[in-house]
Amino acid sequence: MAMDNTEGLQDEFHRLVEKLSVVLEPSSGQSFHDVDPQVIVEAMRQYTSSPSDWEKYAWGANDRGYTRNLVHKGNGKSNLLILVWSPGKGSPVHDHANSHCVMKILQGSLCETQCEWPDEEAIKAGRASPLKAQKTSKYEENEVTYISDELGLHRIYNLDPERRAVSLHRTFNEMELGRHSD
Repeated sequence: MAMDNTEGLQDEFHRLVEKLSVVLEPSSGQSFHDVDPQVIVEAMRQYTSSPSDWEKYAWGANDRGYTRNLVHKGNGKSNLLILVWSPGKGSPVHDHANSHCVMKILQGSLCETQCEWPDEEAIKAGRASPLKAQKTSKYEENEVTYISDELGLHRIYNLDPERRAVSLHRTFNEMELGRHSD
């Protein structure tokens, strides 16, 4: 099985890439009903971050909030990405297009703010429906978290004003479909 940018590499990171591909092989990778995200969470937890394993994928640009770097296409079912978070910057609030996203911190730490979905009835009636934060969590190196639209919207950000953060994301083809709000 070809592994995109990872073919022939066999350190622990690339074994994780292969394991995630095997886990997703029997599923379409796009429905809540045929992917158990806890299997992916557990596989990511078992990997201990080693920059020498993944640094070749960690290209970043400090003029952006974050930079997405494709590691593996996941047999067309999902993407395995390394995101490099610029110092003091982050993502807008966004959804995951009725799919899953599992994130592991490879370097540094990241904060996540989860928000409730806006009130659709208020919006239809022309009334404002500001986003309401449900909770904020901080994740340190080697911690893993999970988000889906069933849990709400979220944003991720790097609070460190001087150092970048790096995270690994298994997303399920939401990159083209997800909505976000500045």
